[in-house]
Amino acid sequence: MFPTINTALRAAAERLAATSDTPRLDAEVLMAHALGVSRSDLLLRHMRDAVPDSFAALIERRLGHAPVAHITGQQEFFGLPLRVTPDVLIPRGDSEVLVEAALAACPGALRVLDCGTGSGALLLAVLAQLPEAQGIGIDRSPAALAVAADNAARLGLAARAMMVAADWDQSGWAAPLGGPFDLILANPPYVEDAAELAPSVRGHEPAGALFAGAEGLDAYRMLIPQLPGLLTPGGVALVEIGYRQAAAVSALAGAAGLAAALHRDLGGRDRALELKIPLGKSGCGG
Repeated sequence: MFPTINTALRAAAERLAATSDTPRLDAEVLMAHALGVSRSDLLLRHMRDAVPDSFAALIERRLGHAPVAHITGQQEFFGLPLRVTPDVLIPRGDSEVLVEAALAACPGALRVLDCGTGSGALLLAVLAQLPEAQGIGIDRSPAALAVAADNAARLGLAARAMMVAADWDQSGWAAPLGGPFDLILANPPYVEDAAELAPSVRGHEPAGALFAGAEGLDAYRMLIPQLPGLLTPGGVALVEIGYRQAAAVSALAGAAGLAAALHRDLGGRDRALELKIPLGKSGCGG
């Protein structure tokens, strides 16, 4: 239909403009996937090649609002290639600020807990940077835990990352984990039930990992009061928040005896809270 990849990409980007905020990028990623090469290799070496037969079907899936990460089966996060499926949230670049803040706040962490691990993105990114640390990722979804365990194995981190079925809404959930922990990570559900979301999100990502009641605060109300009992003296928790939730979640933290410090993402939006018991000296080391 199109003589070269270059012309096919232009046409695909035009079609995707009605579906995606990044139509050209989507077209390039899908073309690279069809060719079995990296996007940079595509742009440098293949623009005049013939279009692979599978490309048209990939574009049709994207036009139907399927996320690019679901089509390719992979998403990069903090430099790590992660497998993703419809059973887990797609890791977003904005969440990398939580990893950066965690590493800065607790560079000597030896025991790490990731609450609601999903694909394992937060836990595996931190463990990749802290070679002495051991971590546990919990999730209530067996399908998500299978994805996280597979990612740990693919990245050579399975010996230091244990994936465990647990639900912080249930009494006694933390007892088998053998805490306390130097560093706790969490990207809990925080979207309001009635929020307007892009069709690629609402229709393709797991609702249980997105929605948290009328105000989007239900998960925080359950998890945050439990954090002080899970932290070592001087330990730190990093919790992702919605961009309008800093005040409400900070108030929940304060009521639980935790001091909160805000971190913003590269777009300047409120993104994560750093929570700790105000004990003075940090126990996270350096």
